[in-house]
Amino acid sequence: MTEHVAYQDERREELIDGKIVAMSPASTSHTYIADGILSIFRHYLRGRKCIPFGDGLLVHLTDQDKFVPDVMIVCDRNKIGRNGIHGAPDLVVEVLSPSTAKKDRGYKKAAYESSGVPEYWIVNPADKSIEVYLLEDGRYTLDNVYTRYPDEDLAEMTDEEKAAVITEFKCHLYDDLVIRLDDIFGDWF
Repeated sequence: MTEHVAYQDERREELIDGKIVAMSPASTSHTYIADGILSIFRHYLRGRKCIPFGDGLLVHLTDQDKFVPDVMIVCDRNKIGRNGIHGAPDLVVEVLSPSTAKKDRGYKKAAYESSGVPEYWIVNPADKSIEVYLLEDGRYTLDNVYTRYPDEDLAEMTDEEKAAVITEFKCHLYDDLVIRLDDIFGDWF
């Protein structure tokens, strides 16, 4: 008996430097991480001015650059239109995949920077890390890299090394929002 799998063939695209680029389907770990980050922001921002958005919504930065970030926060509701966000979000998160890493770290990072996105996160599922970039004087500076170390690595560390491991950090947009690495990367993979 032949089994048929029904699926919706959604072709998703971005406009990068004026060129249409088809987006590959996200992996399970990519989706899990992006959904975890979105969930943290949705819970925290409930009833507040800023709105978190997940994957699938187009950000119109320029006529040449229209991206689909994995997660973003928009505080200026006038930027929210029927066909996406028009202008720089307040925070953008890109979760790396092998096919997007070069663009996310290169061209897209530069486009977010020149468009005035104040906070940009690059999340790497492979090493369970988050690079946080902050816009200062029109340029991104690396604020910090946060890594969730596996238990076996922690077991081999000295007490001094363990004390230096950062397991949570604050989102720069909100002084009272603590992001726990376990809440993003969890025990799932």
